[in-house]
Amino acid sequence: MTAIRSALAGKDLTWVVTGSAGFIGSHLLETLLRHGQRVVSVDNFSTGKRDNLREVEQAVGVLAWKRHRFIEGNIADAATCHAACAGADIVLHQAALGSVPRSIADPLATHMANVTGFVNMLVAARDAKARFVYASSSSTYGDHPALPKVEGVIGGALSPYAVSKHTNELYAGVFARCYGMETVGMRYFNVFGARQDPEGAYAAVIPRWVRAMLVGTPVEINGDGETTRDFCYVANAVQANILAALATRPDALNRVYNVAVGESTSLNRLFEILRDLLGEQRTDLRAVQPVHRSFREGDVRHSLADISLARELLGYAPTHTLTSGLREALSWYVNRFSPVTAC
Repeated sequence: MTAIRSALAGKDLTWVVTGSAGFIGSHLLETLLRHGQRVVSVDNFSTGKRDNLREVEQAVGVLAWKRHRFIEGNIADAATCHAACAGADIVLHQAALGSVPRSIADPLATHMANVTGFVNMLVAARDAKARFVYASSSSTYGDHPALPKVEGVIGGALSPYAVSKHTNELYAGVFARCYGMETVGMRYFNVFGARQDPEGAYAAVIPRWVRAMLVGTPVEINGDGETTRDFCYVANAVQANILAALATRPDALNRVYNVAVGESTSLNRLFEILRDLLGEQRTDLRAVQPVHRSFREGDVRHSLADISLARELLGYAPTHTLTSGLREALSWYVNRFSPVTAC
């Protein structure tokens, strides 16, 4: 938090956070309000949760919450986007329909939210003369086999979701060139933490597995478990967004950055870490074994980020590893999904 505190010290800005009832968006909202900023936020609750907003309100307190104005609306509606961005200095655009499988099942919905909504927000931010920091994805690397992933080299997309995020990057670049906008893309690598939805067909792996262990349902690993990911705790993603939003170096702008830790972990190893951490609190979980199922369509086999560009140009320095991030986040899941013991 030191880097964020230093970056925001003395700043008096109006921010827009889209997807504020979602996972990463709610953490950005909380951080900005904790540091004295004014925030307008937008969500339509298609995947975001009202409970997340209530949790932020409780965390920051009444006075800080008064610096927040919430708009319930859809970014596919251009008028909503303009209403949110009026008078804004910086837009942190997180709203999207995530999930590779969801995009394969319903590519039109993914396009409407992730491409049409994105362009609507770009136009609104352009008209407000606001800097535009947006969520991209490591899925843009597609089938390119090289590791670690370097920002300037991508492969063929493997899902409609990946196409939508690559399209975002192309549009941001065009708006920078055509309209002089300042844009920065965040290629997230498997971000995890509190408020990440553990339920539903498209839940991310960490919250889904933690919940399964706590409630006693099978932990399912896609494939042989040797698929690897670069897991990034949400506090690292928040830091990257704030640093990008306030970057003063001209060469730091109009780029995309990997947002990760730079460490590769297999799904098998992730399962072991989660089981060990939860087993410290519940000894019965130490014997849990996973169930393997088929590989999932559209998934990248291996993922590892080179974060040197973000380090150099943004001053990005991850504060949490996978294990330390899990230690900090697990209590959120334990409090919500541990079985209630009758008296």
